[in-house]
Amino acid sequence: MSDNDNAQEGLDAAEAEDADADGAEAAAAAAEAEPAEEPDAADAEAEATDDEPQLDDDVLGDEEADLLIPVEEYLGAGVHIGTQQKTTDMERFIHRVRTDGLYVLDVSQTDSRIRTAADFLAGYDPEQVLVASSRQYGQFPAEKFADAIGARARTGRFIPGTLTNPKYDGYIEPDVVVVTDPIGDAQAVKEAITVGIPVIAMCDSNNATSNVDLVIPTNNKGRKALSVVYWLLANETLDRRGAEPSYALEDFEGGI
Repeated sequence: MSDNDNAQEGLDAAEAEDADADGAEAAAAAAEAEPAEEPDAADAEAEATDDEPQLDDDVLGDEEADLLIPVEEYLGAGVHIGTQQKTTDMERFIHRVRTDGLYVLDVSQTDSRIRTAADFLAGYDPEQVLVASSRQYGQFPAEKFADAIGARARTGRFIPGTLTNPKYDGYIEPDVVVVTDPIGDAQAVKEAITVGIPVIAMCDSNNATSNVDLVIPTNNKGRKALSVVYWLLANETLDRRGAEPSYALEDFEGGI
């Protein structure tokens, strides 16, 4: 059995509840058309979410969870703030709904999934990890994450054929893909499915996860939330490799 087969088995064990291959194949066919770029209004809304006063304190499904950072830091970054829509896929990661209709993600599960993703990524050669982010607010932290762990990054528009067309000059063959948003990064997810490599995705309350092997539940639209999650994922991956996690959150915040 190859190293990749062993790694995939490890991921399957951690993600026993993930969608089956038939669902992934059907969703991949539905995503055949490349998604249009998101309107500026979406990023403006995410910016408003960043600036929203953080009044929540009921964000933990597991009150005894030993978190990577104090819960107040998750709150301050808005990692827990979902959208006003939820999918059946993401229901298990939602802790409650606020009076304004926003779904609140379970921060203890976010924290746990960051650790699981770091365990998994640490098993790969760094250069065989690809991180993709078309969402504007995810691009800087995604690139910083790639720099920190030695991975490759493709931010902005994901060029069709990057993973599937050997004749394309930018063609690469990673062993695992990390994406900021399965909706915005649908092309990267589709190509990963086509070539048969696992997908780790940061998923909000409105995401479908049938094409995702490992979900990290988080606000994937806000600058601060994405900076925190990418920062923790980078340091935890380095720690699993036996390297000294030397990055501060400020390193991942860019122009915030």
